[in-house]
Amino acid sequence: MPDVDNKTYAVEHDPELWKVVNPLKTTTSFLNTGAHPDDERSNLLAYLSLGNGVRTGSLIANRGEGGQNQIGLELGNGLGIIRSEELIEASAVTNVDLIILSEDLSDPIYDFGFSKSPDETLEEWDEEIVYERLIRKLREYRPEIVFPSFLNVDSQHGHHRAINVLTLKAYEDAANPDIFPEHLEEGLTPWQIKKMYLPAQTVSGASWQVPNNYQQTVAGQTISIEVGNEIDEVYGKTYAQLGEDSRYLHKSQGMGRDLPVQPIYVNLELVKSESDILEQEETIFDGLDFNFEDTAKHLNKKDNQVRGSLLKVQKALNKVVEQYPSRANTFEESHKALSEVSKTIKKVEKSKIDSTLKDDLLFKLRVKKEQLSKVSQVSSELAVTVEVDNPTLTKGGETTVKVTAKNNGDVSIQDVLLELNAPENWHVSTPGKKKNLKPGEQISVNFTVEVPENASYFHPYEKSMISGKATYKQQKESASFIVEPTNTVAVLPDVSVDLNPDQIAINQLDVPETVELEMVLTNYVNGSAEAIPSLELPEGWSASASQEIVYFEQQGETQNVTFTITPGTDIPEAFEVAGMVEVDNDSFGTTVQPISYDHIRKQYYPYEAVSKGIAFELTIPEDLKVGYIDSGFDQIADYLKDIGMDITELSNEEIASGDLSQYDSIVLGIRAYRKEGLASLSDKLKEYVEQGGHVVAQYHTPSDSFDGDEHPPFPITIGTPSIRWRVTDQNAEITVQKPEHPLFNFPNEIEESDWNNWVQERALYFPSAWDDRYETFISMADPGEEPFSSGILMAEYGEGTYMYTNLVWYRQIQGQVSGGYRIFTNLISYPLQK
Repeated sequence: MPDVDNKTYAVEHDPELWKVVNPLKTTTSFLNTGAHPDDERSNLLAYLSLGNGVRTGSLIANRGEGGQNQIGLELGNGLGIIRSEELIEASAVTNVDLIILSEDLSDPIYDFGFSKSPDETLEEWDEEIVYERLIRKLREYRPEIVFPSFLNVDSQHGHHRAINVLTLKAYEDAANPDIFPEHLEEGLTPWQIKKMYLPAQTVSGASWQVPNNYQQTVAGQTISIEVGNEIDEVYGKTYAQLGEDSRYLHKSQGMGRDLPVQPIYVNLELVKSESDILEQEETIFDGLDFNFEDTAKHLNKKDNQVRGSLLKVQKALNKVVEQYPSRANTFEESHKALSEVSKTIKKVEKSKIDSTLKDDLLFKLRVKKEQLSKVSQVSSELAVTVEVDNPTLTKGGETTVKVTAKNNGDVSIQDVLLELNAPENWHVSTPGKKKNLKPGEQISVNFTVEVPENASYFHPYEKSMISGKATYKQQKESASFIVEPTNTVAVLPDVSVDLNPDQIAINQLDVPETVELEMVLTNYVNGSAEAIPSLELPEGWSASASQEIVYFEQQGETQNVTFTITPGTDIPEAFEVAGMVEVDNDSFGTTVQPISYDHIRKQYYPYEAVSKGIAFELTIPEDLKVGYIDSGFDQIADYLKDIGMDITELSNEEIASGDLSQYDSIVLGIRAYRKEGLASLSDKLKEYVEQGGHVVAQYHTPSDSFDGDEHPPFPITIGTPSIRWRVTDQNAEITVQKPEHPLFNFPNEIEESDWNNWVQERALYFPSAWDDRYETFISMADPGEEPFSSGILMAEYGEGTYMYTNLVWYRQIQGQVSGGYRIFTNLISYPLQK
């Protein structure tokens, strides 16, 4: 319940207004640091930001490119774009400022997959780059309280541990002017964090967050914050539930839970502090100035003028909060407060108070000015929209943008001016004139935007190319805000080039006379265009196209060109085929991948139009016929088809009532039991094995619908916690326990080189226990660890065989690792050697 000066309000709540008004109560600030999107501690952030009005930030290192995708096929940078957008949307729910250290699609701070140590992580990322950016962001954001999401313990992801190590180190270094002194030259002053917390481990070493009906004792705990048992009257939910609302937006990771109202504690251990409160404290705000009134108490008598101004500012801010939920009254008081803050900034600038204190006060006052501008925006009820006639632009093109402002409130708004922001070298027509808007009135301004020939192409991690700006006055004090267009504005190549397949695998034992490559061309020119497609091929290769010139009539039109490629006599083990298109004497060689999901804004992933190829020897049994149960998480079936294997993708209906005996093997894609209805068909698959079939089941996670007691013919238990049941070193030594077994000799003789050049990792989610009837074949381990032997398990069942394998075959096959093709072919060809 909103409470200012001990006044409690029984009101019709306005969450949108309260979200911007509540932060005026306090000058404290908090920063949560983590490695990946979804590492933010959402319920704690909701408690601080939505509940207490604390200026709250979430600093995330990378963009999650190395993870799995539960909503589509995008991996790598495409997945990173999705997860970045999900993080933006999630942060908006909890009203949290988002900071991401990774800046580019080829950034060194890249999610390269699971790591078990901070040293490995920081070596891969380049510690100096990560640390410089971290210190820079701390000096920019100036948080008083900092909290890494994870501990530096061996049960944690190496990325998490690395951010913990660097965050703790930054406690001293962010305040040291000798650390990255170039920041000072740029105007960034050192910043001393006031308090550093770590997650307090439970006595049992369990999760930092303890849902229970009681407050569990923790080791080293100094503060326990209850976030799940009290419903915030403004938002109608507990802070844990509000946090889960944000986590639901991480859809590519399957996040979000429905939580009941129950005690849930966030336990924090204070490990560093600038004041003497390490022994015991009642709140995380102990030892800090909660607002300007607290700060004024510390000023000397000679600073009476500044003290008085700070008291006036806090009084004005409190007055704004007291107007809630009246938008009209809040609007009026917010501009009075803006005036008071502006006057105080000038006084502090001219004062002779301690330079460090002055720097801190000016920063906090400017933050309050920004916060008051947000209050003004919401309470004014000035609704501004930016409509771009054609948001898909090309160099030399133009578009019309309509910016409309309507006064939906009960108070007149003075001197409304609508402008358009665009890159510096773009030509934008002049804005309209200032106008007073009475309640219910609206104005619109049409802008013509011309894109120069040297404009930059769209980048998914940069700010919008076009945005609207509304400036207005109230109580003689100006305010302004930025509005994003309703659609994503992007400068794209005239014609994009998409090659299919994007990877070519040539079997050196059966080199095809020709290889077909489809080029999908998309016209982004606003109107007609002519495009001449071509390929850049390895030396000695040739190609013919189904069309020499492609004619487009309108923007967004796609056309396909089929290239028939004739490989030369010399086929290198690794090669590239690049796609190009010529439009109006300009060459373009970029693939533009649209990324469109309902829960995030539309994005584009631009990358070089190249189909990478490998050539290697692969024996495929002539009569091998394979059924593949697609999970939606991998594309193995497509890649095996492309190299000449007879693969049929099986639907649930075909599994239930089709003739499965026609298939020598049936393969389950990774995490296939998440597929709706498949679990109920496990008896059909066991019957297929019993009658002589061969099933190859790829890995599942402990949280999937895979029942290790019911779905395989004999029990298999997937290891938990999964963090301990994986081999993340892609170069980890493999010991083949039974080198003479047909699995390693038919139809391909597996060599040590087949285990080389693997990508990202060896294996995930190893079984920790399995029935004695399963046979094991290989063992592997990360450096310094005990080996796992359950990477390939196989048992006879009836007349057939059942295999469970948790090696990451999809990353190897989709990553063009020849050994991945060769070994996996052997696994699924096993029935033909018997």
